[in-house]
Amino acid sequence: MGRTRTKTIQGEEIKEEGIKIKKAKKKKRVDVGIIHINSHFNNTLMCFTDANGNVLCWSSAGSCGFKNTKEATPYAGAKTAEVLLEKIKANFDVGEVKIIIKGIGPGRESALRVLFNSDLNIISIEDRTPIPFGGPTPPKPRRV
Repeated sequence: MGRTRTKTIQGEEIKEEGIKIKKAKKKKRVDVGIIHINSHFNNTLMCFTDANGNVLCWSSAGSCGFKNTKEATPYAGAKTAEVLLEKIKANFDVGEVKIIIKGIGPGRESALRVLFNSDLNIISIEDRTPIPFGGPTPPKPRRV
């Protein structure tokens, strides 16, 4: 519990319990933030960075409580976005947000819908999904 202290003020005795008072956290100001959505077939990963690319907070379907194949569902992608938004609103004062999407997993669209419905000021949405080009080399001709 803590120690009990007594103070004497003008002949009166007042007891103080060891009560802890939480001070309000000062929110960090982020003018332009970037939300990265990395959605692949097994999981959905999201992180919030500043303009320089320093990660400020992150969330994933696995950290939200989903296990195994449940991580690769649209519902898990939506919950991941909700958890990330709660972290952002609790710790940061965000001006504008850019969204960068990567991957072709099932959580991609649902996470994006959650971000649209929030009260964030979205500047741009960019798709950085890697596209293969050239393809694999054909097999060598058979020698008889």
